[in-house]
Amino acid sequence: MMNVSAVMIVKNGARTIRKSLESLKEFNDVIVYDNGSDDGTQDIVKEFLNAHLIEGVFDGFGTTKNRAASYAKNDWILIIDSDEVVDEELLHALKTKVLDPKSIYIVNFLAFYKEIQIKHCGWNNQKIRRLYNKTVTRFNDNAVHENIIDEGMKKEAIEGNMKHYSYMSISDFIVKLDRYSTLFANDNAGKKSSSPLKAFFNGLYSFFRTYILKRGFLDGYAGLIIAFSHMATNFYKYIKLYEMNQELKSKRG
Repeated sequence: MMNVSAVMIVKNGARTIRKSLESLKEFNDVIVYDNGSDDGTQDIVKEFLNAHLIEGVFDGFGTTKNRAASYAKNDWILIIDSDEVVDEELLHALKTKVLDPKSIYIVNFLAFYKEIQIKHCGWNNQKIRRLYNKTVTRFNDNAVHENIIDEGMKKEAIEGNMKHYSYMSISDFIVKLDRYSTLFANDNAGKKSSSPLKAFFNGLYSFFRTYILKRGFLDGYAGLIIAFSHMATNFYKYIKLYEMNQELKSKRG
């Protein structure tokens, strides 16, 4: 019997969450922590008998993931997003592998735009920490770019893949870049310096790195969309941070 709980935080994931929950049918415990969906996400979750719907606030990715994990029945936590799918090989590993509590397990990711697999852009075969024992470690409290605390822990790859269907339209890129850039600026206001020039060159280099160095051009028009999105995200991260820092200075002055 699987001793792993799948834990998901979601807001308005109706377009992809059914596919994600279908891949988790063999889990005995799936926690879906919803923070204000109004697109039918909650109704879809209620169709799955092994899924437990929790409604609560979102106050940053790290803190919210820890809160969601606290509802899990099992000590082992697989963090999964509403646009991610566990493949058969990963499911088999989760059911059969003897897990070491002192290890954080790293999952291989296959990325998709719509149904197109992205093989470049830095999206292909990303290795991400997703499986841990909550009695031993947890996520840090970062609002964005959160990660599982690894001090004194071993890192080990686990067999199989997570399929990531994060973007189903160009509008998804626009919505996410606005959200993530705001979270970054809020998290770093008063801590990191920024300037319009820094925002411009960070954005420019991000496009060059994604499209040229990481060969995004080989992914066709999808690669161009991704590279431009990376550029815009980085530009807005640092220009929003600059603006927030200016506002803080004005208040102090």
